[in-house]
Amino acid sequence: MTDIITSSDAAAKLIDGKAAAAAVDAAAADGARQIEAALGRPPCLAVVLVGDDPASQVYVRNKGRRTEAAGMRSVEHRLPADVSQADVVALVQALNADDGVDGILVQLPLPAGLDETEVVQTIRPDKDVDGLTAQSAGALVLGAPGMRPCTPSGSVFLAKQALGDLTGKSVVVIGRSILVGKPAALLFLAENCTVTLAHSRTQDLPAVCRQADIVIAAVGRPNLVKGDWIKPGACVIDVGINRVEGEAGKSRLVGDVDFDQAIETAGFITPVPGGVGPMTIAMLLANTVAAAARRAKVSVPDSVKDVLPG
Repeated sequence: MTDIITSSDAAAKLIDGKAAAAAVDAAAADGARQIEAALGRPPCLAVVLVGDDPASQVYVRNKGRRTEAAGMRSVEHRLPADVSQADVVALVQALNADDGVDGILVQLPLPAGLDETEVVQTIRPDKDVDGLTAQSAGALVLGAPGMRPCTPSGSVFLAKQALGDLTGKSVVVIGRSILVGKPAALLFLAENCTVTLAHSRTQDLPAVCRQADIVIAAVGRPNLVKGDWIKPGACVIDVGINRVEGEAGKSRLVGDVDFDQAIETAGFITPVPGGVGPMTIAMLLANTVAAAARRAKVSVPDSVKDVLPG
């Protein structure tokens, strides 16, 4: 997978998330073929989309396209924004009971007035391919088998592509959300890293970051991490996706890291867009294959084992 790391005119090498995602998609496709041969059907991912949020519609469309391209079955359930809480929960429960569905993903955020926590916690843990239920979180803490959240898993994968074995590396995760920060810290800990979980109350955050071999930025604040926060040669994984005003009144996407500064100091860095973002769907596909295998009590294909953390 050497084509995932590319040279740049600056000090840092670029970590190509699109190339990495293509490699993981291919691994998931290979695994899906093996599962289909064992079960007589391909793995199936069901996605629930509530409302008409444009960004969510794009994400769901991309998920469906890549799921089918990997040889899996994609099922979409679209509900209006004014749907009741009871109806959303009932749909998830129906998918739980459907033996032909291996993975369930509820596209977040849900429209105002709906309880996201209740909906997500309704998903059966063995179908929780986004790794967001309390049972999945508990398995992560214990190091027990289970689904790992997709974006943090993708971040670990990219760091390993850049640095190889992560044992003993110092990692600073900026952001303590349950979606990225906390699970990312646990996943890097499982790779035998020394992890600091930093946040808005961390004293002298720049100094903390300067000690890190790996910086994971996941706070949702554009260009927060400056170049002089980065230890020379460090690996920078930018999870942030922020839309800001650009030239001529046109908006553009930037990360949580000031890329133009950090690329002059870091050893490796992910761009935004084209870094961590594509990895989220890739890890979702790998999780779906793993879920199908575990539910059928067959071995998870080696191609999928090789890309999933732990």
